Amino acid sequence: MQLLVDFFPLIIFFVVYKLTDILWATAAIIIATALALAAQWLRSRTLNRMQLISGALVAVFGGITLLLGEGIFIQWKPTIVYLLFSVAFLVSQYIGGKTIVERLMGEAIALQLGDWRALNMMWVMFFAVMAALNLYVVYSFDEATWVNFKLFGTLALTIAMIILQAIWISRRLPDSEKES
Repeated sequence: MQLLVDFFPLIIFFVVYKLTDILWATAAIIIATALALAAQWLRSRTLNRMQLISGALVAVFGGITLLLGEGIFIQWKPTIVYLLFSVAFLVSQYIGGKTIVERLMGEAIALQLGDWRALNMMWVMFFAVMAALNLYVVYSFDEATWVNFKLFGTLALTIAMIILQAIWISRRLPDSEKES
């Protein structure tokens, strides 16, 4: 269910883009994001920081896109989100008792402190690469290619990262946890 709520705005953006253009798709993603956040709030009475930041950036960059009639602003939004996530994960290495990855997954698995930090740094690098890759696609290909990359490419790369993370973690778990 959570995955559907998270990807609902992106799917709406993609469908509306295929039927119309980037400006209509931008208006649609702003509305869909607001609806997804409202649904999340109604369901759990909470919104996490990532959802709020992403929603705010959709509203700001989407609003600028609509106001100026230029799709480049909504195309920059993923880069800004990825860079913010990269910086947040990096800062968590030095501020607070736990990295973001450990806060998200620490209840489910037990890793050594060094492993948590290494895993956190993997996500720092992943988000930095995704930010650069988004800009590369924006400036090297046409708008339609970027839209396809935004839905299919980023999803595939994120799934690949999660799979690699799972493999990496499985090799570092204590034997007692591997058997559970």
